[in-house]
Amino acid sequence: MKKEIFSILCSLFCFGYCILIYSIKSGTRFYLVWGAGGCFFLGLTAFLHFGMWAKLPHGLQRAVTIVIVLGVLAFIVVEGCIISSYRAKGEENLDYLIVLGAQVKEKGPSAALKFRLDTAYDYLIENENTRCIVSGGQGANEPHSEAQGMYDYLVEKGIDKERIIMEDKSTDTSENIAFSSVFLDMENDRVGIVTNNFHVFRGVHLAKHQGIRHVCGIAAPSNVYFQLNNMVREFFGILKDLVCGNLI
Repeated sequence: MKKEIFSILCSLFCFGYCILIYSIKSGTRFYLVWGAGGCFFLGLTAFLHFGMWAKLPHGLQRAVTIVIVLGVLAFIVVEGCIISSYRAKGEENLDYLIVLGAQVKEKGPSAALKFRLDTAYDYLIENENTRCIVSGGQGANEPHSEAQGMYDYLVEKGIDKERIIMEDKSTDTSENIAFSSVFLDMENDRVGIVTNNFHVFRGVHLAKHQGIRHVCGIAAPSNVYFQLNNMVREFFGILKDLVCGNLI
């Protein structure tokens, strides 16, 4: 009975969180994962209530248990890697910053992107010789390219436009790095990757894999209410890049 109650609570949490993430119109459909999680826990509740686990062959029980344990271990390891870069401060007097794109809206950069841009702004004010590459193309739900929105935001805050380079063709993090790297001396330039804290680990390791020799992360804050969604989404992002060979 306790297991059934726990499963019902998990289902309610997933459905509620799905609605919350959907309500902010984050620009992705990852909220559907939480809806799927809610359906999974509803099914699990019925599975437990009718005693179906005990009816499964022992070999299948063992196989399912192994898969679950391996999945949990993989999640813990990957999340540990993410957290290891959570407070990255970078280095002083870098040659370039690469600010990774995120959604822009009609009224301007999304909250996540503002965090990145404000962090880049603070760095550029303190390090006057550093140039900045703003990286991101235009999504179907965006009024213009992310790079254009980032450029406009930084210039409006007072950064000299001559210090800003726009890369406006990329569609994901791997392309952010790859398309920005054409502006760099990959062997000699010292580069900082500016992105939200949960995203730093992947951004830095993508840059290293693509051949940027001297690279560090600079972590921007993120909204604490949506951090669980961000961390789970990033787990799948890292798995995707591992499978695609972008990290190793």
